[in-house]
Amino acid sequence: MTNHAQGWSSQQVRPGARSDIWPLGKAWTQLLGPSERGIPGRDPQLPLSKRVVHRWEFEDKRRFQVVDDEQSMIVADREAELWEWAWRTPQAAAWAREPWRWQTVAMWVRTFVVCEGDEATAADKGSVHRFADQIGLTPAGLKENGWAIAAAQIEPVTAVEDGVTERPAPVRRLRA
Repeated sequence: MTNHAQGWSSQQVRPGARSDIWPLGKAWTQLLGPSERGIPGRDPQLPLSKRVVHRWEFEDKRRFQVVDDEQSMIVADREAELWEWAWRTPQAAAWAREPWRWQTVAMWVRTFVVCEGDEATAADKGSVHRFADQIGLTPAGLKENGWAIAAAQIEPVTAVEDGVTERPAPVRRLRA
């Protein structure tokens, strides 16, 4: 496991131009790229119980369900993979400060995996989009939560006479 969001951080941004103002003048939370100090701790554990997958079998004209252990393991592995991916997104910096949101992130993961299968219904596909909005994984969700993802800023490296490279001093990003 890796640190939350692999070093993504967030900071409050005071609205400037009219287009930056969210309803009622709320300040945006800007989700930044990887920082040097990162976010302490590890990805939280997926807060859902293991999903058990069943399959239909037939015997003497009777139909019944049995647990499919192999498919259950495949689903569990996919959910763990998607959970880890979600915690590497810029939005994870905001989720780390809001543990109450983790269950919704977990439900997005579970529903997304269900939608990857062939038994997904239209309701499942609608739910995955609503969950994505709630956790800020869509442009509409970012706006609804008052979040904005900052563009990555690459600092140029300058060469010094003795062969050692030197980075320029960091530039202040926010002005008061």
